[in-house]
Amino acid sequence: MAAYRSTAGFQRVLHAVKHVCLKQRCGVIICRYSTVNDPNEKTFDKILIANRGEIACRVIKTCKKMGIKTVAVHSDVDSSAVHVKMADEAVCVGPAPTSKSYLNMDAIMNAVKQTGAQAVHPGYGFLSENKEFARRLAAEGVTFIGPDTHAIQAMGDKIESKLIAKAAKVNTIPGFDGVVKDAEEAVRIAGEIGYPVMIKASAGGGGKGMRISWNDEETREGFRFSSQEAASSFGDDRLLIEKFIDNPRHIEIQVLADKHGNALWLNERECSIQRRNQKVVEEAPSTFLDPDTRRAMGEQAVSLAKAVKYSSAGTVEFLVDSKKNFFFLEMNTRLQVEHPITECITGLDLVQQMIRIAMGYKLQYKQPDIPINGWAIESRVYAEDPYKSFGLPSIGRLSQYQEPLALANVRVDSGIEEGSDISIYYDPMISKLVTYGKTREEALKKMENALDNYVIRGVTHNIPLLREIIVHPRFVSGDISTKFLPEVYPDGFKGHMLTAGERRELLATAAALYVAAQLRSQKFLGDLRVSSVPVESRVWELCVELDKDAHMLGLSRSGNNYTVEIDGEKVEVSGEWNLASALLPITINGKHRTLQCLLRTAAGEITLQYLGTSFKLRVLSNLAASLSKHMPEKVPEDTSSILRSPMPGSVVAVSVKPGDRVAEGQEICVIEAMKMQNSMTAAKAAKVKSVHCKAGDTVGEGDLLVELE
Repeated sequence: MAAYRSTAGFQRVLHAVKHVCLKQRCGVIICRYSTVNDPNEKTFDKILIANRGEIACRVIKTCKKMGIKTVAVHSDVDSSAVHVKMADEAVCVGPAPTSKSYLNMDAIMNAVKQTGAQAVHPGYGFLSENKEFARRLAAEGVTFIGPDTHAIQAMGDKIESKLIAKAAKVNTIPGFDGVVKDAEEAVRIAGEIGYPVMIKASAGGGGKGMRISWNDEETREGFRFSSQEAASSFGDDRLLIEKFIDNPRHIEIQVLADKHGNALWLNERECSIQRRNQKVVEEAPSTFLDPDTRRAMGEQAVSLAKAVKYSSAGTVEFLVDSKKNFFFLEMNTRLQVEHPITECITGLDLVQQMIRIAMGYKLQYKQPDIPINGWAIESRVYAEDPYKSFGLPSIGRLSQYQEPLALANVRVDSGIEEGSDISIYYDPMISKLVTYGKTREEALKKMENALDNYVIRGVTHNIPLLREIIVHPRFVSGDISTKFLPEVYPDGFKGHMLTAGERRELLATAAALYVAAQLRSQKFLGDLRVSSVPVESRVWELCVELDKDAHMLGLSRSGNNYTVEIDGEKVEVSGEWNLASALLPITINGKHRTLQCLLRTAAGEITLQYLGTSFKLRVLSNLAASLSKHMPEKVPEDTSSILRSPMPGSVVAVSVKPGDRVAEGQEICVIEAMKMQNSMTAAKAAKVKSVHCKAGDTVGEGDLLVELE
């Protein structure tokens, strides 16, 4: 293997920092990780990344800093993906479905041989925790950048991992340690443990193949869906059942271990904000842990890693109750999605550490060297509709895309760009948005600004939900649990609820934007087309409609400053009003706000993204408003008699046929999207009029599935 060849400039920088302790080196407040490579350490010449999207891009970035050539693999629909463009070489491994491409071991093994890659980094998901893949690589003399097959086997099987954890004196959740054979045995076991119980895939992870059950009927249904999801996602439908700890926190410990018996814990990550057992917002450190609890959790995590002779980066997940009792949940034998927040508070490049460990080097640090410097928060930005079950997948092409990287201490890990497609075949993640601050308050404020400045067009996204979470009083105070979303939004997420003052701000901004657009339309080559009235002295009488309420207001202008009078209250709005820009940085009554104009039509329709949520308004002159009431309104569709797909996906099963009678809430069909199965039910008791889909069909959002009489 060739030695890493660095430039002379880099060697000078390395000489200055290589002997500085980690705590000192992390003192600089940056939202990044430190990749300090020793040019005297031999490393790999070429690494193949067996993944796609943001994690493939993340691995490639570190490889470039280390002077390592990279190979990307891709499906045919990913041929123009960002990770393919970033890599030195790229190999197509099959068609779009994951089973034929990113899970196609034979094709990936052929790509390794074809390119001469000496090592494979699996990222997360796909083959990252597949012991057979690691074994096949080892048989070919190719290094798997991760733990050995024994650790993957032991920790990947939730039943075996629980037994090993018990033996290593790690706190575990009460439950059934064997494999559940069928639905009726699941009911019997659940009754013995006591409800509520968690049914989950033995080989699972990422929230797939998991169901919470509160009674026998839910246990039978949960067994069916969990086993199907497990088979689809992991090729293994074995399930286990354990006691569900109600209202816990989900806190995980990052561990790092080498092949020489050394292991460290790199502090914790708070991952309690979840929907459907999948994380939405994470932070490091946790507001809940005290130093003693943190140390106890870290020591148990290291004890478990040593028990299976673990070597690489890994994560031990715990459930923590209100009294700070913690219980082992599972160990993920790979790099976690949320690893950037650990990198921010420790300064370590975890990908680099994984590569060093895979080369056989000892860890460079001792436990006392690992700091907690500042606070980091990560928001998972998804192409999802947050108004549907806190996030059902959306697909489409990114017609406009602008990351908020101009802001200080903001990091965006993404694998897409303007023009990229979000398809039904893969996870709908757009990016991981990370902010860093000296304090949690500072990190939260930066996240608020970053979300406001993040431009995403062409797909529905979850920024409205993310922004509401980070400003919610419960989240700000640290009063959270895995039930945060259903408790805060019991009737589902509805977007930002405007206060009276915010409502006036929004109305005033829409009116000012309307007038600015009107004035621009009257100019050509810098001259007014109609100049009979000096524009500085004009007063506009307007009607602004929001949520079917009409508001009469008056507006006057002086340069870029607008004074709007609404219901006897004056609102001052000022800004540059660059109508071609995706962002509208303005000042409202002395407060700086960043809005986005998503839509503006000649009919006065304006859609503004304000405080994260999109609001539809209509601005009319008084005359137009008086005439508009004579226009006929479109009759809304009777949604109780039809069933439309709430998301793009594929039809797994159809349970009815024309002529069948269905009860309210009865399952009509099952739609699978992003490896998650969703039961579609009848909104009322009725007779089935017609069925417009069959098992195996691909459907889009809003497609008609079934009609009822």
